[in-house]
Amino acid sequence: MPTQPAAQPTATEQAQDVILSKYEQRGIEPVPPSEQQGNPLELFWVWFAANLSILGIPLGVTLVALGLNIWQALVAAVVGAFGSFAIVGVISIAGRRGGAPSLTLSRAIFGVRGNVGPTLVSLGSRLGWETVNTTTGAFALLSLFALLFGTNPDAKQVPVLALVCIAIFVACTVAVSGMGHAFLVTVQKWATWIFGALNIFVAAYLVTTVDWTMVASAPAGPVSAVVIGIGTIAAGTGIGWANAGADMARYQSARAKAGSLVLSASAGAGIPLVIIIGLGAVLGAGDSGLASAGDPVAAVRGVLPAWVAIPYLVTAFGGLLLSNHLSVYSAGLTTLTLGIRIKRVNAVILDVVVTTLGAIYFMLISESFYGPFITFISLLAVPITAWVGVFVVDMLGRRSYDPDSLMDLTRTSGYWFRGGFEWRSTVAWAVAIVAGFLFTTARVSENEVWFTGALADTWIGSNGLAWVATLVLSAGLYAVLGGARAGRRDPSVTAR
Repeated sequence: MPTQPAAQPTATEQAQDVILSKYEQRGIEPVPPSEQQGNPLELFWVWFAANLSILGIPLGVTLVALGLNIWQALVAAVVGAFGSFAIVGVISIAGRRGGAPSLTLSRAIFGVRGNVGPTLVSLGSRLGWETVNTTTGAFALLSLFALLFGTNPDAKQVPVLALVCIAIFVACTVAVSGMGHAFLVTVQKWATWIFGALNIFVAAYLVTTVDWTMVASAPAGPVSAVVIGIGTIAAGTGIGWANAGADMARYQSARAKAGSLVLSASAGAGIPLVIIIGLGAVLGAGDSGLASAGDPVAAVRGVLPAWVAIPYLVTAFGGLLLSNHLSVYSAGLTTLTLGIRIKRVNAVILDVVVTTLGAIYFMLISESFYGPFITFISLLAVPITAWVGVFVVDMLGRRSYDPDSLMDLTRTSGYWFRGGFEWRSTVAWAVAIVAGFLFTTARVSENEVWFTGALADTWIGSNGLAWVATLVLSAGLYAVLGGARAGRRDPSVTAR
């Protein structure tokens, strides 16, 4: 009996094989529609895993330090986390439409040269967060070694071991981020269950140590403090990820609904963030010394018995690693968007070299860490939200991007505009940044202030709303200049 010829794979099956390959060959070039097979549930797990980090604990402690009681802190966490990641979801819609990373799509708005500014800001944000993740992860690993093997937990006393801890964290990051999209999505999904369970175990113990009488008796803070708290959480969570929204969504199917993309980012990140930030707020309210600690994460570890401290540190390391996977992957794409001609995996390696040097500085040289961390995320919120305002207004009139023009950095590109710049978007972005910093106070501590904007004492400035003013101004100015119609007049389309 003659054998039947093997069935040939369908186009969809072939596309899935490409997407699910172990090593992603694609850089920033737009994903062909035939390979866009993702669904919003994948993004839910990606954002959930990326926000299982213990960095939410110091954010929660910060809310208490602002004078909020536990209920106000939870309101600030819900509004700040869910709301800011809804913005990430909106940017994800552009990723589905254009099949390219956020800052690559941004070339269609700012011009291939004008886009360099927003791209550098985005890269600075990603590298900053990766440095924070790497430093904190290495500290957690150093503490874990101290508990298991009796080594010194002070990085400056054991510099070689500190370097080993940094190297381990970096190697684990590259092992996932370097492989690419499909591998990263799979790791984030399954690791969520593992580290999520550990988080629940540690949180269950921590809440038994809280002085609930003190938590319940804490007086409510003023409404202005709640507003500042919402801004602090938004700036420290979703705003920092906004310019990476399309990076993961570029593989989303055209059938994925816009509302589902927004919900997947908002709920995926908001759920773990509210839990961890809420835990930090409860701990801070129940222990007045925690709110004034220079390193709240280490302070929490200090009150734990060894049998809880070990899973706490493992959870800390794993959660930071999951966040870093996504950040480094996005940073690699952003590096390529600058026009550097290297492979994506090499861009990933280049980025982690920079963050490794930063981690070495904070572990072995710097005397403080979390004060600069909070100040850093507050400052970066201004230029990032200025970009978001322009980008979202452009999305109102745009339904597609020309893939050839996105990849063409020469005068022949449809996104060359005038000298490589689109002046309306560039002006709106720059003016909004200047205005935002006028409302900003870069305060590291009570005794250390980097700078104070001329309008920092106004209602907007004193309530921590500089990033909101920046967002509104950039969006409004770009709209007035005709930004909402720019996508309909896309030169790469009309020229054909």
